[in-house]
Order: sequence, then structure tokens, then C-alpha cells
Amino acid sequence: MSDLIGLPGPPPVGETALPADTFADVSVFVTGGGTGLGKAIASEFARLGASIVIASRKEEHLASGKDAMEALGAPVLAVACDIREPDAISATFDEAEKTFGLPGVLVNNAAANFPVPAEDMSPNAWRTVVDITLNGTFLCAREFGRRHLTAGTPGSIVNVGASYAWTGGPGFAHSAAAKAGVKNLTESLAVEWGPYGIQVNALVPGLFPHEDMTADIRGSLDRTSDKDPCQPAMRVGQRQELGWAATFLASPYARFISGHTLVVDGANWQRRTLTNPPVTTVREQMGKGPFTADS
Repeated sequence: MSDLIGLPGPPPVGETALPADTFADVSVFVTGGGTGLGKAIASEFARLGASIVIASRKEEHLASGKDAMEALGAPVLAVACDIREPDAISATFDEAEKTFGLPGVLVNNAAANFPVPAEDMSPNAWRTVVDITLNGTFLCAREFGRRHLTAGTPGSIVNVGASYAWTGGPGFAHSAAAKAGVKNLTESLAVEWGPYGIQVNALVPGLFPHEDMTADIRGSLDRTSDKDPCQPAMRVGQRQELGWAATFLASPYARFISGHTLVVDGANWQRRTLTNPPVTTVREQMGKGPFTADS
């Protein structure tokens, strides 16, 4: 293993690949932008001069995101919004437009997810994850698109996806199905709205550990003894790397990129082994006993 060096680390937080004023006079609307990867994405747009609109259901997440953007010197509006509700989305866009003008970029980051064997999944769990992750992405994109079509202005949408949209996601059947829909939606809207100046792309994060991970997902991660050697890059991602990818996709330098899904995971999702290890069921991986109808 001594000859394995992995992919080089990124420049430090605060460095930018794009000119400092790339998003000057641009409002960027980020769902779920108050925590985790959404906040990291919003931060990179803020460093490039954008005004930031953060939409989230939870007041503590809104406060966290607002504080982070203000610390970067960015104008910020934090608005409570349930992206499952079209009227709430419309009201949030009204407030955003009144404050900063029509958002020029939409980042559909908000999603719901938790590991569960399919046989244990309740109908409500399925509906909730699909409703937030897929329906919420569509409803926000629809509101953004309708407003730009009405105004006759260009815009850019970045949908946050997942690599199991291609591969399936054992233990995450609800999220994997929803993210497959997000990938297809990205491609469909890119074709429909390209003639009107609206580009639509998707961004797929790999392993980017952060303090806002939910307890169940953190628990699954903690069961992996050493994260770096489990990645072809020999390291996990730094959150700013995902933010840099998002700002590039929405920037003037990527205008001819549309309908594309950019995976930022150090080639992890494409990894294959020459010999197959023994199959371990999802229940075993999660430390669950045999299924019973009463469980």
C-alpha cells in the first residue's frame, strides 16, 4: 500500500476557481441551504458575490445558514418553506424576488433520506422521501422556470442527485427511486427549457462527511472503520469541492453544459472488484435481526 498516494487534496476553503465577481448582482436560491452540503454550496456562491436565499422548514437551520452567509459578507434572506407545498414555494419566491430580484440560479438541494430495509419501510416513509426529494425538486424548478419564462430571462438550475440513481441503492430504495427521477427530470427540463435560456444540470456528491449528517446515516458511516482507503481517491471529499462544482455549472463559463449530471466523488461509484466478496444483506449491514411481520 506504500505506493498509493491518492488524488491530491484541494486548495483551502476560501479559494475560488472563478473570478470574484462571477455572481455579482445574481440571487441564488438554495433549498436546504442552512446545513451540511447545501450550506457549503451556498457559501461558495456567496464568496463569488451572490445574494443568497435560503429555504428550509426548520428555523434553526435557517438561522445557521443566515449566520454563515453574513459571516462571508453576503446579503442573505432566510425563509421558512416546505417544498412539498406549491403555495409555500410561490410565496417564498415572491419574498426572494421582492428582496433581491428574480433568482438567477436555483439549487435544488433539499431532500429526505434515511437507511431502512425495503420490507420495513412504511408507506408514509416512502411517500415522504419521494415527496420531498422528487416532487419538491420538480415544484421548485417549475416555479423558477415559469417565472423566467414570463420574464423572458435566462437562468440556471442545479439539482443535487445521487449515484444510486444509476445503480440502485439497497437500504435506500425510497431515496434511490426519487433520485433516479431527479436525474431524468434534469434531462427532460434541459431540453424543454433550453430554447428559453434556462440550463438544467445535476450534481452528485460522493462522501463528504459533515457535522449535520443525520444520526442514522452517521451511524452507518461510523461502522466503516477507515473511510479514506475505501475510496479510489484514498480520501473523502472536502465540502468546498462540491461548492466549486456547483458554482461552475451555474456560471457563465458553463452555459453550453445542460442536461448533464456531474459526479464529484473521486470515481467511487464506478469502483468494481475483480472478485466478489460474500453477499451481506442490508439487514445484516444495519445490525438488524431477521424480518418478522410484527417488527
